[in-house]
Amino acid sequence: MNGMLNPGSISRSHTPNTDIMKPFRKLLICTLAGGLSISTANAQDADSTGLPGDQFSLAAALDLFKKASSPEDFEKLLNTEGNDANNLDLNADGETDYVKVIDKKEGDLHVFVLQVAVSETEDQDIATIELEKTGESTAVLQIVGDEDIYGEETIVEPTEGDAAAFLTGNREEHGPAFVEYNGVIVNVWLWPSVRYVYAPAYVAWRSPFRWRAHPMWWRPWRPVSFAVFHPRRVVYGPRYAIVTTRRVTRARVFYRPARVTSVTVAHRHSANVTRYRSTRTTTTVTGPRGKVSRKTTTVTGPRGNKVKRTKLRRN
Repeated sequence: MNGMLNPGSISRSHTPNTDIMKPFRKLLICTLAGGLSISTANAQDADSTGLPGDQFSLAAALDLFKKASSPEDFEKLLNTEGNDANNLDLNADGETDYVKVIDKKEGDLHVFVLQVAVSETEDQDIATIELEKTGESTAVLQIVGDEDIYGEETIVEPTEGDAAAFLTGNREEHGPAFVEYNGVIVNVWLWPSVRYVYAPAYVAWRSPFRWRAHPMWWRPWRPVSFAVFHPRRVVYGPRYAIVTTRRVTRARVFYRPARVTSVTVAHRHSANVTRYRSTRTTTTVTGPRGKVSRKTTTVTGPRGNKVKRTKLRRN
């Protein structure tokens, strides 16, 4: 018996010390979480083009315009942290830029210019919301991203995900919808901001703010990384879509002479813009409804990743 080991002593000697194991478990959890975070960030960075347009959501801006009661209210919504439209820092000062709204009006045509003061002497147009009344109770609208910000003019409009409510919902609430051969063109007549600008007493809104002269309520915030901002943009996909057809055809001619660009912004992003434009390819295929042009843009992003965007145009 004296030569036999006490079973209890064996059990105690082989029981892992939980106090010693705790740091290792924490290290393992942190390593796994860090790897998952890096993997997620890399996947999201794969959608980055390195262009300034990565930091401003056209769809979110259009969604805010839909909710706004007026162009002035729309400007406030654009510059409110948490509304997930604006993440721009064009002057690289570590704070978000204030986006001004300027309504250029001609008859039933409105072109709302979204513009940033880059310095005391330079402004840069980010996008334009093009709106036109097409009937007694119908209006059509699109937002067009500036070519220096997005690499090419990028057109976004309300799409079938939003239009479904117009077709199946209460017509008195939503109004009639346009029906096109390849989908639905949303009638925006009952958007509060649209009704506001077509009221008889409306005076075209022109933001009174400029470089270092901002409203008292505005508080700039630090821009978030693309990996954080990107998921906030994609949630608008079901309601808004990139298209190639201009609905407000005379808006381009009306706005183009008044377009404002910044030499500083163009110089800072010239390499990425040039790369974006030089890698576009256009092919034409014949589909069941005739010829379709497919434009595929392949861009090498800031991390060396390849980003592809494909647009279809029916001829």
